[in-house]
Amino acid sequence: MAEHDLTSPLLSPRSSDQPQTVLIVSDDEDSEPSDRPPSNQQSSLQTGIPRQNHNQSYGNGNGNSQVSSRNPYEFLGSDGFSVPAPTTIDPFRNGTPFVSGVYEVIKILLCLPIALARLVLFGVCLAVGYIATRIALEGWKDKQNPMPKWRSRIMWVTRVCARFILFSFGYQWIRRKGKPAPRDVAPIVVSNHVSYIEPIFYFYELFPTIVASESHDSIPFVGTIIRAMQVIYVNRFSQASRKNAVNEIKRRASCDTFPRLLLFPEGTTTNGKVLISFQLGAFIPGHPIQPVVVRYPHVHFDQSWGLISLAKLMLRMFTQFHNFMEVEYLPTIMPPDHQKQNAVHFAERTGQAMASALNVVQTSHSYGDLMLLMKAAQLQKEKPWSYMVEMARIESLYHISSLEAVDFLDKFLSMNPDTSGCVKLHDFLRVLRLKACTLSEEIFGFLDVEKNGSITFKQFLFGSAQVLKQPLFRQACELAFAECDVEGENYFMEKDLADILRHAIPELNEDEIHGLFNLFDTDKDGRISRDDFFSCLRKNPLLISLLSPRLLHRDTSKAGDRMLEEIV
Repeated sequence: MAEHDLTSPLLSPRSSDQPQTVLIVSDDEDSEPSDRPPSNQQSSLQTGIPRQNHNQSYGNGNGNSQVSSRNPYEFLGSDGFSVPAPTTIDPFRNGTPFVSGVYEVIKILLCLPIALARLVLFGVCLAVGYIATRIALEGWKDKQNPMPKWRSRIMWVTRVCARFILFSFGYQWIRRKGKPAPRDVAPIVVSNHVSYIEPIFYFYELFPTIVASESHDSIPFVGTIIRAMQVIYVNRFSQASRKNAVNEIKRRASCDTFPRLLLFPEGTTTNGKVLISFQLGAFIPGHPIQPVVVRYPHVHFDQSWGLISLAKLMLRMFTQFHNFMEVEYLPTIMPPDHQKQNAVHFAERTGQAMASALNVVQTSHSYGDLMLLMKAAQLQKEKPWSYMVEMARIESLYHISSLEAVDFLDKFLSMNPDTSGCVKLHDFLRVLRLKACTLSEEIFGFLDVEKNGSITFKQFLFGSAQVLKQPLFRQACELAFAECDVEGENYFMEKDLADILRHAIPELNEDEIHGLFNLFDTDKDGRISRDDFFSCLRKNPLLISLLSPRLLHRDTSKAGDRMLEEIV
Protein backbone atom coordinates (compact mmCIF):
# COMPACT_ATOMS: atom_id res chain seq x y z
CA MET A 1 0.00 0.00 0.00
CA ALA A 2 1.35 3.40 -0.95
CA GLU A 3 2.31 5.68 1.91
CA HIS A 4 0.57 9.04 2.23
CA ASP A 5 1.20 12.09 4.35
CA LEU A 6 -1.44 14.50 5.60
CA THR A 7 -1.09 16.74 2.56
CA SER A 8 -1.44 14.10 -0.13
CA PRO A 9 -4.89 13.45 -1.65
CA LEU A 10 -6.77 10.35 -0.54
CA LEU A 11 -7.95 9.69 -4.12
CA SER A 12 -5.76 9.97 -7.15
CA PRO A 13 -7.00 12.47 -9.73
CA ARG A 14 -9.09 11.13 -12.60
CA SER A 15 -7.20 11.13 -15.88
CA SER A 16 -8.30 13.68 -18.43
CA ASP A 17 -9.37 11.05 -20.94
CA GLN A 18 -11.97 9.56 -18.59
CA PRO A 19 -15.58 10.72 -19.07
CA GLN A 20 -16.74 13.43 -16.67
CA THR A 21 -20.16 13.34 -15.02
CA VAL A 22 -21.65 16.58 -13.76
CA LEU A 23 -24.83 16.56 -11.67
CA ILE A 24 -26.79 19.80 -11.91
CA VAL A 25 -29.05 20.59 -8.98
CA SER A 26 -31.52 23.45 -9.21
CA ASP A 27 -32.65 25.20 -6.04
CA ASP A 28 -35.28 27.35 -7.74
CA GLU A 29 -38.41 26.60 -5.71
CA ASP A 30 -40.59 28.81 -7.82
CA SER A 31 -40.15 26.93 -11.06
CA GLU A 32 -43.20 25.31 -12.56
CA PRO A 33 -43.79 21.62 -11.76
CA SER A 34 -43.28 20.61 -15.39
CA ASP A 35 -39.83 22.29 -15.38
CA ARG A 36 -38.61 19.83 -12.77
CA PRO A 37 -38.35 16.07 -13.17
CA PRO A 38 -40.73 14.15 -10.93
CA SER A 39 -39.26 12.99 -7.64
CA ASN A 40 -39.49 9.34 -8.67
CA GLN A 41 -37.22 9.88 -11.68
CA GLN A 42 -33.48 10.53 -11.71
CA SER A 43 -32.22 14.03 -12.47
CA SER A 44 -30.83 14.60 -15.92
CA LEU A 45 -27.07 14.02 -16.09
CA GLN A 46 -24.80 16.05 -18.32
CA THR A 47 -23.14 13.12 -20.02
CA GLY A 48 -23.51 14.18 -23.59
CA ILE A 49 -26.92 12.49 -23.73
CA PRO A 50 -29.87 14.75 -24.62
CA ARG A 51 -32.16 15.49 -21.66
CA GLN A 52 -35.46 13.63 -21.76
CA ASN A 53 -38.82 15.40 -21.63
CA HIS A 54 -40.63 14.33 -18.45
CA ASN A 55 -43.92 16.12 -19.13
CA GLN A 56 -46.82 13.80 -18.30
CA SER A 57 -48.92 12.68 -21.25
CA TYR A 58 -52.70 12.49 -21.05
CA GLY A 59 -55.35 11.95 -23.65
CA ASN A 60 -56.32 8.62 -25.10
CA GLY A 61 -53.23 6.83 -23.89
CA ASN A 62 -51.20 7.38 -27.07
CA GLY A 63 -48.71 9.69 -25.36
CA ASN A 64 -49.12 12.45 -27.94
CA SER A 65 -50.83 15.01 -25.75
CA GLN A 66 -48.50 16.91 -23.45
CA VAL A 67 -49.69 18.71 -20.33
CA SER A 68 -48.98 22.40 -20.36
CA SER A 69 -47.41 23.87 -17.26
CA ARG A 70 -49.79 26.85 -17.39
CA ASN A 71 -52.02 27.27 -14.39
CA PRO A 72 -55.57 27.88 -15.70
CA TYR A 73 -56.57 29.59 -12.42
CA GLU A 74 -53.67 32.02 -12.19
CA PHE A 75 -56.04 34.81 -13.25
CA LEU A 76 -57.87 34.33 -9.92
CA GLY A 77 -54.66 34.59 -7.92
CA SER A 78 -54.25 30.85 -7.42
CA ASP A 79 -50.67 29.62 -7.38
CA GLY A 80 -51.57 25.96 -7.16
CA PHE A 81 -52.04 23.81 -4.08
CA SER A 82 -50.56 20.88 -2.24
CA VAL A 83 -52.34 17.82 -0.89
CA PRO A 84 -51.37 16.23 2.43
CA ALA A 85 -50.12 12.68 2.21
CA PRO A 86 -52.91 10.09 2.46
CA THR A 87 -53.42 8.58 5.89
CA THR A 88 -53.91 4.89 6.49
CA ILE A 89 -55.92 5.53 9.66
CA ASP A 90 -59.60 4.65 9.55
CA PRO A 91 -61.13 5.88 12.84
CA PHE A 92 -64.50 4.25 12.10
CA ARG A 93 -63.53 0.69 11.16
CA ASN A 94 -64.63 -2.03 13.54
CA GLY A 95 -61.87 -4.57 14.10
CA THR A 96 -64.14 -7.63 14.19
CA PRO A 97 -67.00 -7.02 11.74
CA PHE A 98 -67.48 -10.76 11.26
CA VAL A 99 -67.44 -13.80 13.52
CA SER A 100 -64.16 -15.59 13.00
CA GLY A 101 -62.35 -18.38 14.74
CA VAL A 102 -63.52 -21.64 16.29
CA TYR A 103 -63.46 -20.20 19.81
CA GLU A 104 -65.80 -17.35 18.94
CA VAL A 105 -68.24 -19.64 17.11
CA ILE A 106 -68.38 -22.11 20.05
CA LYS A 107 -68.79 -19.25 22.52
CA ILE A 108 -71.73 -17.80 20.58
CA LEU A 109 -73.44 -21.20 20.42
CA LEU A 110 -72.96 -21.74 24.15
CA CYS A 111 -74.23 -18.24 24.95
CA LEU A 112 -77.42 -18.44 22.84
CA PRO A 113 -79.60 -19.52 25.81
CA ILE A 114 -77.95 -16.79 27.90
CA ALA A 115 -78.58 -14.30 25.09
CA LEU A 116 -82.28 -15.13 25.17
CA ALA A 117 -82.44 -14.46 28.93
CA ARG A 118 -80.47 -11.24 28.45
CA LEU A 119 -82.84 -10.12 25.72
CA VAL A 120 -85.82 -10.65 28.05
CA LEU A 121 -84.05 -8.70 30.81
CA PHE A 122 -83.28 -5.90 28.36
CA GLY A 123 -86.91 -5.68 27.23
CA VAL A 124 -88.32 -5.70 30.76
CA CYS A 125 -85.89 -3.01 31.97
CA LEU A 126 -86.58 -0.83 28.94
CA ALA A 127 -90.34 -1.12 29.49
CA VAL A 128 -90.12 -0.37 33.23
CA GLY A 129 -87.79 2.55 32.62
CA TYR A 130 -90.06 3.93 29.93
CA ILE A 131 -93.12 3.74 32.21
CA ALA A 132 -91.23 5.43 35.07
CA THR A 133 -90.06 8.18 32.73
CA ARG A 134 -93.59 8.79 31.44
CA ILE A 135 -94.78 9.14 35.04
CA ALA A 136 -91.93 11.59 35.83
CA LEU A 137 -92.77 13.70 32.77
CA GLU A 138 -96.53 13.65 33.18
CA GLY A 139 -97.92 17.16 33.44
CA TRP A 140 -94.51 18.83 33.38
CA LYS A 141 -94.72 21.95 31.22
CA ASP A 142 -91.90 24.22 32.42
CA LYS A 143 -89.05 22.40 30.71
CA GLN A 144 -86.86 25.50 30.41
CA ASN A 145 -86.09 25.21 34.11
CA PRO A 146 -84.49 22.32 36.04
CA MET A 147 -86.62 19.24 36.65
CA PRO A 148 -88.27 19.34 40.10
CA LYS A 149 -86.63 17.11 42.70
CA TRP A 150 -89.61 14.80 43.13
CA ARG A 151 -89.63 14.08 39.40
CA SER A 152 -85.87 13.46 39.50
CA ARG A 153 -86.37 10.93 42.28
CA ILE A 154 -88.80 9.00 40.07
CA MET A 155 -86.11 8.98 37.37
CA TRP A 156 -83.94 6.91 39.72
CA VAL A 157 -86.11 3.96 38.72
CA THR A 158 -85.09 4.50 35.10
CA ARG A 159 -81.46 4.95 36.10
CA VAL A 160 -81.43 1.61 37.93
CA CYS A 161 -83.06 0.02 34.88
CA ALA A 162 -80.21 1.48 32.80
CA ARG A 163 -77.69 -0.35 34.99
CA PHE A 164 -79.56 -3.64 34.48
CA ILE A 165 -79.57 -2.97 30.74
CA LEU A 166 -75.77 -2.68 30.88
CA PHE A 167 -75.78 -5.99 32.79
CA SER A 168 -77.85 -7.58 30.02
CA PHE A 169 -75.27 -6.44 27.46
CA GLY A 170 -72.56 -8.29 29.38
CA TYR A 171 -71.18 -5.45 31.51
CA GLN A 172 -71.55 -7.20 34.85
CA TRP A 173 -68.90 -4.95 36.34
CA ILE A 174 -67.34 -1.74 35.05
CA ARG A 175 -63.88 -0.64 36.13
CA ARG A 176 -63.69 3.01 37.19
CA LYS A 177 -60.63 5.16 37.78
CA GLY A 178 -60.93 8.56 39.40
CA LYS A 179 -64.16 10.26 40.44
CA PRO A 180 -66.56 12.75 38.90
CA ALA A 181 -65.72 16.31 39.93
CA PRO A 182 -68.45 18.18 41.82
CA ARG A 183 -70.92 19.97 39.61
CA ASP A 184 -69.88 23.40 40.90
CA VAL A 185 -66.24 22.64 40.02
CA ALA A 186 -66.78 21.23 36.50
CA PRO A 187 -70.29 21.86 35.13
CA ILE A 188 -69.36 20.31 31.76
CA VAL A 189 -68.17 16.76 31.12
CA VAL A 190 -66.72 15.66 27.76
CA SER A 191 -66.06 12.07 26.72
CA ASN A 192 -64.84 10.08 23.77
CA HIS A 193 -67.60 8.20 21.96
CA VAL A 194 -67.12 4.58 20.89
CA SER A 195 -70.48 2.84 21.24
CA TYR A 196 -74.07 3.34 22.29
CA ILE A 197 -73.01 1.98 25.70
CA GLU A 198 -71.48 5.23 27.02
CA PRO A 199 -74.74 7.24 26.98
CA ILE A 200 -76.44 4.44 28.96
CA PHE A 201 -73.58 4.40 31.47
CA TYR A 202 -73.54 8.19 31.92
CA PHE A 203 -77.32 8.24 32.27
CA TYR A 204 -77.01 5.83 35.20
CA GLU A 205 -73.84 7.35 36.68
CA LEU A 206 -74.38 11.11 36.29
CA PHE A 207 -77.93 11.71 34.97
CA PRO A 208 -76.61 14.70 32.98
CA THR A 209 -78.15 17.01 30.44
CA ILE A 210 -76.90 15.92 27.03
CA VAL A 211 -76.50 17.58 23.66
CA ALA A 212 -77.86 15.34 20.91
CA SER A 213 -78.98 15.35 17.31
CA GLU A 214 -82.61 16.21 16.66
CA SER A 215 -83.08 12.78 15.09
CA HIS A 216 -82.72 11.10 18.50
CA ASP A 217 -86.07 12.50 19.62
CA SER A 218 -87.95 10.17 17.28
CA ILE A 219 -86.31 6.94 18.51
CA PRO A 220 -88.97 4.74 20.16
CA PHE A 221 -88.69 4.57 23.97
CA VAL A 222 -85.22 6.19 23.92
CA GLY A 223 -86.59 9.53 22.70
CA THR A 224 -88.87 9.78 25.74
CA ILE A 225 -86.06 8.91 28.17
CA ILE A 226 -83.60 11.46 26.79
CA ARG A 227 -86.28 14.15 26.94
CA ALA A 228 -86.30 13.57 30.70
CA MET A 229 -82.60 14.51 30.63
CA GLN A 230 -83.65 17.92 29.31
CA VAL A 231 -81.66 17.28 26.17
CA ILE A 232 -80.37 20.19 24.09
CA TYR A 233 -81.17 19.35 20.48
CA VAL A 234 -78.91 20.56 17.71
CA ASN A 235 -78.89 20.28 13.94
CA ARG A 236 -75.22 19.91 13.08
CA PHE A 237 -75.81 21.32 9.58
CA SER A 238 -77.56 24.51 10.74
CA GLN A 239 -75.41 27.39 11.93
CA ALA A 240 -78.39 28.95 13.72
CA SER A 241 -79.12 25.68 15.53
CA ARG A 242 -75.51 25.32 16.62
CA LYS A 243 -75.45 28.89 17.89
CA ASN A 244 -78.65 28.34 19.89
CA ALA A 245 -77.19 25.16 21.36
CA VAL A 246 -74.05 27.01 22.51
CA ASN A 247 -76.18 29.71 24.15
CA GLU A 248 -78.23 27.05 25.93
CA ILE A 249 -75.07 25.29 27.10
CA LYS A 250 -73.87 28.61 28.55
CA ARG A 251 -77.18 29.20 30.33
CA ARG A 252 -77.39 25.76 31.92
CA ALA A 253 -73.71 25.54 32.82
CA SER A 254 -74.04 28.86 34.64
CA CYS A 255 -77.00 27.65 36.73
CA ASP A 256 -76.10 25.29 39.58
CA THR A 257 -79.64 23.90 39.80
CA PHE A 258 -79.33 22.27 36.37
CA PRO A 259 -77.58 18.88 36.10
CA ARG A 260 -74.07 18.90 34.70
CA LEU A 261 -73.81 18.82 30.91
CA LEU A 262 -72.38 15.90 28.95
CA LEU A 263 -71.02 16.34 25.43
CA PHE A 264 -69.28 14.02 23.01
CA PRO A 265 -67.12 16.59 21.19
CA GLU A 266 -66.16 14.16 18.41
CA GLY A 267 -69.78 14.33 17.25
CA THR A 268 -69.97 10.64 16.32
CA THR A 269 -68.69 7.23 17.35
CA THR A 270 -65.21 5.98 16.48
CA ASN A 271 -63.39 2.70 17.02
CA GLY A 272 -61.55 4.10 20.04
CA LYS A 273 -58.13 3.67 18.44
CA VAL A 274 -57.83 7.42 17.78
CA LEU A 275 -59.53 10.63 18.76
CA ILE A 276 -60.97 12.66 15.91
CA SER A 277 -61.32 16.45 15.80
CA PHE A 278 -63.45 18.15 18.43
CA GLN A 279 -66.44 20.36 17.82
CA LEU A 280 -66.22 23.57 19.86
CA GLY A 281 -69.68 23.62 21.45
CA ALA A 282 -68.39 22.45 24.84
CA PHE A 283 -65.48 24.89 24.86
CA ILE A 284 -66.95 28.19 23.67
CA PRO A 285 -68.90 28.84 26.93
CA GLY A 286 -65.57 28.94 28.80
CA HIS A 287 -66.51 26.83 31.84
CA PRO A 288 -64.20 24.30 33.53
CA ILE A 289 -64.41 20.89 31.88
CA GLN A 290 -63.79 17.40 33.21
CA PRO A 291 -62.64 15.02 30.47
CA VAL A 292 -63.57 11.35 30.76
CA VAL A 293 -62.15 8.55 28.64
CA VAL A 294 -63.79 5.19 27.99
CA ARG A 295 -61.97 2.04 26.89
CA TYR A 296 -63.29 -1.33 25.77
CA PRO A 297 -60.46 -3.87 26.15
CA HIS A 298 -61.11 -6.91 23.99
CA VAL A 299 -59.53 -9.82 22.17
CA HIS A 300 -62.23 -11.46 20.05
CA PHE A 301 -65.01 -8.86 19.88
CA ASP A 302 -64.58 -5.15 19.10
CA GLN A 303 -67.49 -3.34 20.75
CA SER A 304 -67.18 -0.15 18.68
CA TRP A 305 -70.13 0.73 16.48
CA GLY A 306 -68.46 1.53 13.16
CA LEU A 307 -70.57 0.66 10.13
CA ILE A 308 -72.09 -2.39 11.84
CA SER A 309 -75.87 -2.51 12.19
CA LEU A 310 -77.29 -1.93 15.67
CA ALA A 311 -79.06 -5.33 15.71
CA LYS A 312 -75.85 -7.19 14.83
CA LEU A 313 -73.84 -5.32 17.46
CA MET A 314 -76.45 -6.05 20.14
CA LEU A 315 -76.52 -9.75 19.21
CA ARG A 316 -72.74 -9.97 19.49
CA MET A 317 -72.87 -8.29 22.91
CA PHE A 318 -75.60 -10.66 24.13
CA THR A 319 -73.49 -13.68 23.13
CA GLN A 320 -70.34 -12.79 25.10
CA PHE A 321 -69.58 -14.16 28.56
CA HIS A 322 -68.46 -10.70 29.65
CA ASN A 323 -67.72 -7.39 27.96
CA PHE A 324 -65.00 -5.23 29.46
CA MET A 325 -65.42 -1.50 29.98
CA GLU A 326 -63.12 0.97 31.71
CA VAL A 327 -64.06 4.56 32.61
CA GLU A 328 -61.39 7.04 33.71
CA TYR A 329 -62.23 10.48 35.08
CA LEU A 330 -59.38 12.88 34.29
CA PRO A 331 -58.44 16.06 36.19
CA THR A 332 -60.55 19.13 35.49
CA ILE A 333 -59.19 21.46 32.81
CA MET A 334 -59.63 25.17 33.44
CA PRO A 335 -60.54 27.51 30.57
CA PRO A 336 -58.10 30.14 29.29
CA ASP A 337 -58.50 33.76 30.39
CA HIS A 338 -59.78 34.96 27.03
CA GLN A 339 -62.31 32.22 26.45
CA LYS A 340 -63.88 33.41 23.19
CA GLN A 341 -60.53 33.82 21.48
CA ASN A 342 -59.11 30.57 22.81
CA ALA A 343 -61.94 28.04 22.43
CA VAL A 344 -59.81 26.25 19.85
CA HIS A 345 -56.83 26.20 22.22
CA PHE A 346 -59.10 24.99 25.04
CA ALA A 347 -60.31 22.13 22.83
CA GLU A 348 -56.74 21.27 21.86
CA ARG A 349 -55.62 21.07 25.50
CA THR A 350 -58.56 18.85 26.35
CA GLY A 351 -57.94 16.65 23.32
CA GLN A 352 -54.27 16.28 24.24
CA ALA A 353 -55.17 15.23 27.79
CA MET A 354 -57.66 12.63 26.55
CA ALA A 355 -55.36 11.32 23.81
CA SER A 356 -52.52 10.98 26.31
CA ALA A 357 -54.74 9.05 28.72
CA LEU A 358 -55.89 6.74 25.93
CA ASN A 359 -52.38 6.51 24.45
CA VAL A 360 -53.70 7.37 20.99
CA VAL A 361 -53.28 10.21 18.49
CA GLN A 362 -55.86 12.82 17.53
CA THR A 363 -56.53 13.15 13.82
CA SER A 364 -58.31 15.78 11.71
CA HIS A 365 -61.16 13.43 10.81
CA SER A 366 -64.69 14.54 11.63
CA TYR A 367 -68.29 13.48 11.16
CA GLY A 368 -67.94 14.69 7.57
CA ASP A 369 -65.47 11.87 6.91
CA LEU A 370 -68.03 9.38 8.17
CA MET A 371 -70.53 10.86 5.72
CA LEU A 372 -68.02 10.39 2.89
CA LEU A 373 -67.24 6.84 4.04
CA MET A 374 -70.93 5.89 4.20
CA LYS A 375 -71.58 7.43 0.78
CA ALA A 376 -68.80 5.39 -0.81
CA ALA A 377 -69.90 2.25 1.06
CA GLN A 378 -73.53 2.68 -0.05
CA LEU A 379 -72.36 2.78 -3.66
CA GLN A 380 -70.32 -0.37 -2.98
CA LYS A 381 -67.00 1.20 -3.87
CA GLU A 382 -63.87 -0.78 -3.14
CA LYS A 383 -61.86 0.61 -0.24
CA PRO A 384 -64.51 3.16 0.79
CA TRP A 385 -62.20 4.43 3.54
CA SER A 386 -59.87 5.82 0.84
CA TYR A 387 -62.40 8.59 0.19
CA MET A 388 -61.96 10.14 3.64
CA VAL A 389 -60.05 13.43 3.55
CA GLU A 390 -59.80 14.59 7.20
CA MET A 391 -62.66 17.03 6.83
CA ALA A 392 -61.73 19.18 9.84
CA ARG A 393 -58.63 20.31 7.95
CA ILE A 394 -60.64 21.03 4.80
CA GLU A 395 -63.20 23.05 6.75
CA SER A 396 -60.45 25.03 8.46
CA LEU A 397 -58.50 25.79 5.29
CA TYR A 398 -61.27 26.30 2.75
CA HIS A 399 -64.54 26.65 4.70
CA ILE A 400 -66.11 23.77 2.77
CA SER A 401 -68.97 22.15 4.67
CA SER A 402 -69.46 18.40 5.01
CA LEU A 403 -72.58 18.54 2.83
CA GLU A 404 -70.63 20.31 0.09
CA ALA A 405 -67.87 17.70 0.36
CA VAL A 406 -70.46 14.94 -0.13
CA ASP A 407 -71.71 16.75 -3.25
CA PHE A 408 -68.15 16.84 -4.58
CA LEU A 409 -67.85 13.11 -3.82
CA ASP A 410 -71.05 12.46 -5.77
CA LYS A 411 -69.49 14.24 -8.73
CA PHE A 412 -66.22 12.34 -8.36
CA LEU A 413 -67.88 8.93 -8.06
CA SER A 414 -69.82 9.61 -11.25
CA MET A 415 -66.39 9.68 -12.96
CA ASN A 416 -66.08 5.90 -12.36
CA PRO A 417 -62.89 5.79 -10.27
CA ASP A 418 -60.88 2.58 -10.55
CA THR A 419 -60.29 0.13 -7.71
CA SER A 420 -57.56 2.36 -6.30
CA GLY A 421 -59.92 5.35 -6.22
CA CYS A 422 -58.28 7.20 -9.12
CA VAL A 423 -59.90 8.89 -12.14
CA LYS A 424 -58.36 9.27 -15.59
CA LEU A 425 -58.65 12.27 -17.90
CA HIS A 426 -61.33 10.77 -20.16
CA ASP A 427 -63.86 10.19 -17.37
CA PHE A 428 -63.05 13.56 -15.80
CA LEU A 429 -63.87 15.35 -19.05
CA ARG A 430 -67.02 13.30 -19.60
CA VAL A 431 -68.61 14.31 -16.28
CA LEU A 432 -67.66 17.99 -16.56
CA ARG A 433 -68.86 18.03 -20.21
CA LEU A 434 -65.46 19.23 -21.42
CA LYS A 435 -63.94 18.67 -24.83
CA ALA A 436 -60.47 17.15 -24.99
CA CYS A 437 -58.23 20.15 -25.66
CA THR A 438 -55.29 22.02 -24.19
CA LEU A 439 -57.39 23.96 -21.68
CA SER A 440 -59.13 20.80 -20.48
CA GLU A 441 -55.79 19.10 -19.98
CA GLU A 442 -54.54 22.15 -18.06
CA ILE A 443 -57.55 21.91 -15.74
CA PHE A 444 -56.84 18.22 -15.16
CA GLY A 445 -53.12 18.93 -14.76
CA PHE A 446 -53.94 21.54 -12.09
CA LEU A 447 -55.54 18.76 -10.00
CA ASP A 448 -52.96 16.09 -10.85
CA VAL A 449 -50.36 17.40 -8.42
CA GLU A 450 -48.37 14.17 -8.60
CA LYS A 451 -48.31 14.25 -12.44
CA ASN A 452 -49.09 10.56 -12.78
CA GLY A 453 -52.03 10.84 -15.18
CA SER A 454 -54.82 10.34 -12.65
CA ILE A 455 -56.44 12.18 -9.74
CA THR A 456 -57.79 11.06 -6.38
CA PHE A 457 -60.86 12.40 -4.62
CA LYS A 458 -58.63 14.23 -2.17
CA GLN A 459 -56.91 16.05 -5.04
CA PHE A 460 -60.26 16.79 -6.70
CA LEU A 461 -61.69 18.21 -3.45
CA PHE A 462 -58.60 20.20 -2.48
CA GLY A 463 -58.27 21.66 -5.98
CA SER A 464 -61.95 22.59 -6.26
CA ALA A 465 -61.93 24.12 -2.78
CA GLN A 466 -58.74 26.04 -3.52
CA VAL A 467 -60.38 27.67 -6.55
CA LEU A 468 -63.53 28.42 -4.56
CA LYS A 469 -61.65 30.17 -1.78
CA GLN A 470 -59.90 32.67 -4.07
CA PRO A 471 -61.08 36.21 -3.21
CA LEU A 472 -61.57 36.97 -6.90
CA PHE A 473 -63.72 33.90 -7.59
CA ARG A 474 -66.99 35.67 -6.78
CA GLN A 475 -65.98 38.74 -8.79
CA ALA A 476 -65.05 36.61 -11.76
CA CYS A 477 -68.47 34.90 -11.60
CA GLU A 478 -70.21 38.28 -11.48
CA LEU A 479 -68.27 39.58 -14.44
CA ALA A 480 -68.80 36.37 -16.42
CA PHE A 481 -72.56 36.54 -15.86
CA ALA A 482 -72.58 40.17 -16.98
CA GLU A 483 -70.75 39.11 -20.15
CA CYS A 484 -73.37 36.46 -20.91
CA ASP A 485 -76.38 38.55 -19.92
CA VAL A 486 -75.96 41.01 -22.79
CA GLU A 487 -79.61 42.08 -22.66
CA GLY A 488 -79.52 42.80 -18.94
CA GLU A 489 -82.54 40.54 -18.27
CA ASN A 490 -80.88 38.64 -15.41
CA TYR A 491 -80.75 35.49 -17.50
CA PHE A 492 -79.26 34.35 -20.80
CA MET A 493 -79.81 31.69 -23.41
CA GLU A 494 -77.71 28.92 -24.96
CA LYS A 495 -76.43 31.15 -27.76
CA ASP A 496 -75.04 33.67 -25.26
CA LEU A 497 -73.21 30.89 -23.42
CA ALA A 498 -71.82 29.58 -26.70
CA ASP A 499 -70.34 32.99 -27.53
CA ILE A 500 -68.34 33.16 -24.32
CA LEU A 501 -67.30 29.47 -24.28
CA ARG A 502 -65.87 29.62 -27.82
CA HIS A 503 -63.34 32.18 -26.63
CA ALA A 504 -61.87 29.40 -24.50
CA ILE A 505 -62.48 26.39 -26.78
CA PRO A 506 -63.14 27.59 -30.37
CA GLU A 507 -63.76 24.08 -31.73
CA LEU A 508 -66.77 23.33 -29.51
CA ASN A 509 -69.63 21.83 -31.53
CA GLU A 510 -73.35 22.33 -30.91
CA ASP A 511 -73.78 19.11 -28.92
CA GLU A 512 -70.90 19.97 -26.61
CA ILE A 513 -72.26 23.46 -26.02
CA HIS A 514 -75.69 22.01 -25.33
CA GLY A 515 -74.20 19.63 -22.76
CA LEU A 516 -72.52 22.51 -20.92
CA PHE A 517 -75.74 24.55 -21.15
CA ASN A 518 -77.66 21.71 -19.47
CA LEU A 519 -75.03 21.61 -16.74
CA PHE A 520 -75.50 25.32 -16.01
CA ASP A 521 -79.31 25.21 -16.36
CA THR A 522 -79.83 23.66 -12.94
CA ASP A 523 -83.62 24.18 -12.83
CA LYS A 524 -84.08 22.92 -16.43
CA ASP A 525 -86.26 25.83 -17.58
CA GLY A 526 -84.40 26.38 -20.86
CA ARG A 527 -82.43 29.43 -19.71
CA ILE A 528 -79.67 30.21 -17.24
CA SER A 529 -80.62 32.59 -14.46
CA ARG A 530 -78.23 34.22 -12.02
CA ASP A 531 -79.08 31.55 -9.43
CA ASP A 532 -78.46 28.77 -11.97
CA PHE A 533 -75.14 30.28 -12.98
CA PHE A 534 -73.76 30.77 -9.48
CA SER A 535 -75.11 27.43 -8.23
CA CYS A 536 -73.38 25.58 -11.07
CA LEU A 537 -70.05 27.32 -10.51
CA ARG A 538 -70.29 26.74 -6.77
CA LYS A 539 -70.71 23.01 -7.42
CA ASN A 540 -68.26 22.99 -10.36
CA PRO A 541 -65.74 25.76 -9.58
CA LEU A 542 -63.20 24.33 -12.02
CA LEU A 543 -65.43 25.49 -14.90
CA ILE A 544 -64.62 29.14 -14.16
CA SER A 545 -61.47 28.67 -16.26
CA LEU A 546 -63.71 28.33 -19.36
CA LEU A 547 -64.68 31.95 -18.88
CA SER A 548 -61.21 33.38 -18.30
CA PRO A 549 -60.25 34.14 -21.93
CA ARG A 550 -63.31 36.36 -22.40
CA LEU A 551 -62.80 38.03 -19.04
CA LEU A 552 -59.17 38.86 -19.72
CA HIS A 553 -59.36 40.01 -23.33
CA ARG A 554 -62.61 41.92 -23.82
CA ASP A 555 -63.26 45.51 -22.83
CA THR A 556 -66.25 45.97 -20.59
CA SER A 557 -67.82 48.72 -18.48
CA LYS A 558 -65.71 50.89 -16.19
CA ALA A 559 -66.72 48.82 -13.21
CA GLY A 560 -65.78 45.71 -15.12
CA ASP A 561 -62.45 47.29 -16.11
CA ARG A 562 -61.65 47.95 -12.46
CA MET A 563 -62.53 44.34 -11.68
CA LEU A 564 -60.36 43.14 -14.53
CA GLU A 565 -57.46 45.20 -13.20
CA GLU A 566 -57.80 43.40 -9.88
CA ILE A 567 -57.91 40.02 -11.61
CA VAL A 568 -54.89 40.80 -13.81
